[in-house]
Amino acid sequence: MILVVMGVAGSGKTTIARMLAERLGWRFQEGDALHPPANVAKMSAGTPLTDDDRWPWLHTIAGVMDGWRAEGANGIVTCSALKRAYRDILVGGHPDVRIVHLAGEKALIAARMAARKGHFMPTALLDSQFATLEPPGAEENAVIVDIGPEAEAIVRDLEARFR
Repeated sequence: MILVVMGVAGSGKTTIARMLAERLGWRFQEGDALHPPANVAKMSAGTPLTDDDRWPWLHTIAGVMDGWRAEGANGIVTCSALKRAYRDILVGGHPDVRIVHLAGEKALIAARMAARKGHFMPTALLDSQFATLEPPGAEENAVIVDIGPEAEAIVRDLEARFR
């Protein structure tokens, strides 16, 4: 099984996915680490990415997932995956890929983003993230997770679902 932990910037994707991967003993890939330098520079400057910026990045992430699948490995990857078209690339019709959407209020996420250090995504881009977000529909069979509780509680719930 492969999980795509998705959500807007600051929703806790890396924290939740890394903790869950450790608990389950699954592989982990931080999707942001796969962005080309031009994308990172653009976001660091406060400029939202376009779809043309994202397509190669999404295919790179899908390639990592295909590698895990070929090895028979379970894994968790983080990716904002804000649009259905992006998730379609990642899921690719594979029944072994599940979407985990970390969802929360903009005010909570903005506060968390303001408190974090060393991340290239500025809080100023949060509005564009929410404007772009197409929450997963019922047909996507996604797990929707409220990010209000502490990370430990969220991970415990997800671990019980996917163990």
